[in-house]
Amino acid sequence: MNPYSIVPITQWFFLLYFIVVNLGYITLNIIAIISIYRYMQREEFAGLSKSFPHFEPPVSILVPAHNEAATISSSIRSLLQINYREFEIIVINDGSKDETLETLKRDFALLPLPAVTRKRLESKPVSGVYMSMEYPNLYVLDKENGGKADALNAGINVSRYPLYCCVDADSILQTDSLRKIVQPFLEDPTTIACGGTVRAANGCKVEGGYLTSSGLPSSPLALFQIVEYLRAYLIGRLGWSQMNALLIISGAFGLFKKEVVIAAGGYRTDTVGEDMELVVRLHRTMRSQGKKYRISFVPDPVCWTEVPEDLKTLRTQRIRWQRGLAESLWLNREILFARNGGPVAWIAFPFIITFELLGSFFEMAGYIFTFAGFLLGVMSPTAFFAFLFVAVGMGILLSLNSLLIEEMSFHIYKKPGNIVTLFFFTVAENFGYRQANSWWRVVGLYQWVRGHRGGWGEMKRKASWRHD
Repeated sequence: MNPYSIVPITQWFFLLYFIVVNLGYITLNIIAIISIYRYMQREEFAGLSKSFPHFEPPVSILVPAHNEAATISSSIRSLLQINYREFEIIVINDGSKDETLETLKRDFALLPLPAVTRKRLESKPVSGVYMSMEYPNLYVLDKENGGKADALNAGINVSRYPLYCCVDADSILQTDSLRKIVQPFLEDPTTIACGGTVRAANGCKVEGGYLTSSGLPSSPLALFQIVEYLRAYLIGRLGWSQMNALLIISGAFGLFKKEVVIAAGGYRTDTVGEDMELVVRLHRTMRSQGKKYRISFVPDPVCWTEVPEDLKTLRTQRIRWQRGLAESLWLNREILFARNGGPVAWIAFPFIITFELLGSFFEMAGYIFTFAGFLLGVMSPTAFFAFLFVAVGMGILLSLNSLLIEEMSFHIYKKPGNIVTLFFFTVAENFGYRQANSWWRVVGLYQWVRGHRGGWGEMKRKASWRHD
């Protein structure tokens, strides 16, 4: 083959790749718009969040905590104020080396209980169980450090209720979030899991456990992530949910049927992406058993959490996410093109492999090849600008559409200048931030291929949004 013929073939390959991936996201975009429209209609005319006030099933809220002394009390106070009929809060102190347990004892008047638990799932030993004298529905488990997945398994073992909700220890739920995320379980008894929207708390204000005002942070990195979260939740997860092909529910906010999770083996402790791995495994298990089920996503119930504001922490987080994605797909690879796999096996799984797992590699390779080819004069200006339009222009369009959906539906950020700021960062993220993310994902994929285990890394929190 003539070496010069490789250039047009390669440029067409990258151009077609970006066209296909953007067509996929445009399809999800259209599905999401239709879903949001229907959801808002039901909220407005049918009062969806109040349809079954006397039939809400009791829920166990599991809160894994490791070295969370600075924020744990305000987070628990927020959860105690949830507007829901019956729930219990189980804080799992996962071998914290700071004052997490002492802070909980002091602020909630904990009383030791007999440490008797049913070990239905394997976990590190539990050294103590406590109950609050002030809040009878608040319990604390003290256990050896085993990681978030191990802590959740320990929490499931002591939980009393048929549904459990996992919430990060540094997160804040809105008072109606639990009521809204439980609705799919009431509407469809085959529902086994449901996720809600996670938003960046940076720039917001929390007082006494309540989110009193939403706002935008001053950190450019946090602003870029707000745009990312809007796109991921209002387009990606909502779109896949309509096909019953949602492969991830955020570990920061998700509701599950306990017995189904126990039957599937609980959370795996040998992966850094335990939240996605569980959801993919639930799909695989239910499909292989031929059982009817639904895994849903509801866009309105909101969990607020702090996002990284420094490059090192953000880089570590994104590398970990990519390793978790690779592990989750590999460990459940049997579902790919399974005969009874449905949309999960034939649409979502191959799409995620091609455009999420490997997409970062192809994206970086496409940028390098295109810019090098243009600078060396082996690629025509027409081909160069066509690539930029598809790779960058379509990315901007999709992000702007997620911002439009947000403004037309939930309108969380109400200050007049907020929409202008978000518009600017929606465009700006495609010129440097998106490429940095792609590079970090390539590093994560490389680490997974090399068998690098790694860990969670340290999340540096400012908690400037808390005023407790």
